Amino acid sequence: MSDDRRDEVVAEQAAAHARKLARETEEAQRLIDDFVREATAKGLATQPLRARSYGGGATYRTGILGWYLPRDRSLGVDTTGQFYLLNAPGGLMSRLSGVTLTPTAPPLAVGRGARDGESMSLAELLQRRLDAGEAWG
Repeated sequence: MSDDRRDEVVAEQAAAHARKLARETEEAQRLIDDFVREATAKGLATQPLRARSYGGGATYRTGILGWYLPRDRSLGVDTTGQFYLLNAPGGLMSRLSGVTLTPTAPPLAVGRGARDGESMSLAELLQRRLDAGEAWG
């Protein structure tokens, strides 16, 4: 195979992968948007979300109002449907002034690549959160 053809194949594979990721992100965002509508309709209380330090020892204010998703409070969704990984680098300034988090594209499977039994579909996680109501966490 020529270098030009190999480059073309690699580019085609990368484009196909990017399209797949975009479709997954769109589907995951629809699930989150449905969750926000249902949580709001049910009157599920929001709360200020806190980020945990990478070491897990400290938590920091984020200025984000929303819902924690898993019980370990590692993921959250704000009231507008933005998805957050709730971790941040630590430090004294973070303790004093809080941290600014950037929303991330939601995955269809959370915990992918984690230890066995720690991953689940986003749809299942969101449904568990809705079913638990105020008793979550």
